[in-house]
Parts: sequence; C-alpha cells; structure tokens
Amino acid sequence: MTIDERSAPAAPVPGLRERKKRRTRDALLRAALLLFLSQGYERTTVDEITDAVNVSQRTFFRYFANKEEVVFAVQDLTEAHFVASLHARPAAEGPLEAMRGAVLAAWDTVEEALADVVPVDLYMRSYRLIECTPALLAVHLRRSTELEDRISRLIAAREGLDVDADPRPRVAVAAFCGVMRVTGRLWGQGEDTSVDAIRRLTETYLDRIGPALAASWRMHAAEA
Repeated sequence: MTIDERSAPAAPVPGLRERKKRRTRDALLRAALLLFLSQGYERTTVDEITDAVNVSQRTFFRYFANKEEVVFAVQDLTEAHFVASLHARPAAEGPLEAMRGAVLAAWDTVEEALADVVPVDLYMRSYRLIECTPALLAVHLRRSTELEDRISRLIAAREGLDVDADPRPRVAVAAFCGVMRVTGRLWGQGEDTSVDAIRRLTETYLDRIGPALAASWRMHAAEA
C-alpha cells in the first residue's frame, strides 16, 4: 500500500436511510424484470410492479421515470463496468486490444459487479428480452450510439488524439461496437443464455476483425 492509499479518506458508509432507499429501488428493479420476463414488457403495468413490492406508485416514480428506465437500469451498471474495465487496461495496448481485453474482463466479473442488485441470470434474461422486444431494441440502439461516442472519446484520450480531428478512434470503436451488436443479436437468438455463451461468441467474433478487414478474403483463404 502506498502513502497516498494510506492517507486517502475512506469511502463514506451509507446511512440507514440511504440503505433503505437502495433496497427499495433494487426490489422494484428485480420485481419489474421478473414480471417483464414472465408476462411481457408491454403487458406489465406499474401497478403490478408496485404491488409485487408492496409500495405505492409514488414510490416507484421516486426511483424510475417509467418502465423503460427500469429495463435499462442494469444495462447502465454493466456499461459502467465495461468503461471502468477499459480505463484499467494497460497503456501499451492498442485500441482494439484494449477494448477486447476490457469486454472479456467485464464478462468475467459481471456476476460480482451485479451481485448487490440482481442475480446475473436475471440480468442475462433481461438482456435477451431487450433483443427480442422491438420497442426496447430501438432504445437500446440509440443508447448504444451514445455509448459509442463515450468510448471513442476515451480511446482518443488514451492515444493522445483529438477525437474530432482524427477519425481513427471513432472508426476503431465503430468496428468494435458493430461486433458487440452482432454477437448480442446472435446470442439472443440462441438457446444458451449464459454469460459463458456470450463471452465465447464475443471473443470469437472480435478475433475475426483483423481477417475480415483483409484486402482479399480469397487470397487469405487460399494461403490457409
């Protein structure tokens, strides 16, 4: 432990009131996701969610603006987990190598990252729900564009580049995020909804970015 680490102030411990609020929010989140999965997103009402937790509608709207916000609350956590993982990648790694390492590390630790909020299986099933629900998928794609811009700026900062002057960060991130969308869709169509399944698919497709961008696929196939 360094001197700086010893002298750094400890993170404040949440008080009883804050812990109670967090438990209520997490209970609403879990109840909503279970209802969405059992009877469908569109058919589930806010009243049914609040009844499941035995709280009022007013309490629900204190934590969430609408049902859509509930669905994507856990997505916010996993996206933040990926961004934190990307921040932690070694500076010597190139952009695509860093993003590959970050997303695989994030999948390896996603269960721990979500442990205090929802079981990882519930998250994976809700992720699949998004992929299978047109209204939610449209929101997901819009949010993905916003995340893509955030990652592009992070990659540019890692490389000491101006993201608005140099197109390379956005190009690299567009390729990476394109693979993420493809693997998410294919995983959502499959029978195996486990973390291992999407991690394997992600790794396989990320490892094909280089060969897919080769000048001539026929020439490389012949050499193989």
